[in-house]
Amino acid sequence: MAEPVSATLPPASGPNSVTPAEVVLVVDDSRAQRRILSSYLSRWGYSVLEAGSGAEALSVCDTHKVDLIVSDWMMPGMTGLELCEAFRSRKAGRYGYFILLTSKSEKVEIARGLDVGADDFLTKPVTATEFRARIRAGERILQMERELTEKNRMITQTLEEISALYDVLDRDLLEARRLQQSLVRERHRNFGAAEVTLLLRPSGRVGGDLVGYFQISETVFGFYSIDVSGHGIAAALLTARLAGHFSGNSGRQNLALKPLDGGGFVAQSPAFVAEHLNTLMLLEMETDHYFTMLLGHLDLSTGRVVMAQCGHPHPALQRGRGQIENIGQGGLPVGLIPNAGWQDFEVVLRPGDRLFLPSDGITELRDTTGVMLEEDGLSVLLRQNRNLRGPAFFETLMWDLGAYAGDAEFPDDISGVLIDFSGPKARTGA
Repeated sequence: MAEPVSATLPPASGPNSVTPAEVVLVVDDSRAQRRILSSYLSRWGYSVLEAGSGAEALSVCDTHKVDLIVSDWMMPGMTGLELCEAFRSRKAGRYGYFILLTSKSEKVEIARGLDVGADDFLTKPVTATEFRARIRAGERILQMERELTEKNRMITQTLEEISALYDVLDRDLLEARRLQQSLVRERHRNFGAAEVTLLLRPSGRVGGDLVGYFQISETVFGFYSIDVSGHGIAAALLTARLAGHFSGNSGRQNLALKPLDGGGFVAQSPAFVAEHLNTLMLLEMETDHYFTMLLGHLDLSTGRVVMAQCGHPHPALQRGRGQIENIGQGGLPVGLIPNAGWQDFEVVLRPGDRLFLPSDGITELRDTTGVMLEEDGLSVLLRQNRNLRGPAFFETLMWDLGAYAGDAEFPDDISGVLIDFSGPKARTGA
């Protein structure tokens, strides 16, 4: 086997030029034929290796990175066709271009060569012009293969980096979900005359829904249901800020509370609070988001509920005997229009009544045919579960909603506030 022949000629230039292959292996049992082809390749700027048989060629491939092989078809021992098949069966790090030299012109034989992995054919006797054209065609294929390999490597590396970033982001979102869920610390409370239960289930890692309640006085508590436009981190951040405006731990910061001169608090008008929040959203928060809201307070001693509806789904009032009324005035969302106004409305709960504030993730839930649940469908579920209270009601409701959606993932956040009113306890004399 001859040593590699190195060339110092500069590569051709121009729009169709290619960079010469590092190594070309010429395989032929005729030494004279090898020398002719090798001399051509050397003059054209290629490094050349020679082998006199198929077995010798495979041995060369074991010790050298061969980019292109030019092999005679008919050779004693291992034919060029068998060499091509053996070469292709090896798991090489990069592709090698294979040209078969043949005197055969039958289409069946050419098809056999292509089938085992030959890339091109040259018919003997070989002319320098055609030989160089075929070599350069192979070189272009190899260059494209290398560029594709490099691009695949970069894509793989980028995907690995994206995957690592996604893992970090996913962990952060899981932590954000826990923090957001902590905004609703107490999901159920018994106020004596009424029980309040909260439902909050984001559709993703974090969501834009927020529900809660807060004590105003011994006989009055407030409640709210909020749905921020959009989903994800930005919506979740806004819910966190809004939660601070309805904090049950700091009456001074709660916009729904009005301090009394002698201490303590009374409930602000829910409509007034909505107007205040609308001003904050448009002038101070600098966000493109808006939100819908139901804000109200309940007097435990009388059952009187005062609420303001700001684009949120209508509350469902279910009387003790099961009949349901969707109440409210609609209204605009908060944070859309400057100087928007809202009106308070009232309803009186009687013992055995309950009030349910659903999010649009419930009323706009679709079944497998695309039909929305809407208020009528929710009323059916409320009647079915009229004997369930508090957490048991919400647990069953989630099963019902899952069945309605065909056990598919909920596309929107699911939230709600349930108030079961039993009325003030009768006092007994001494």
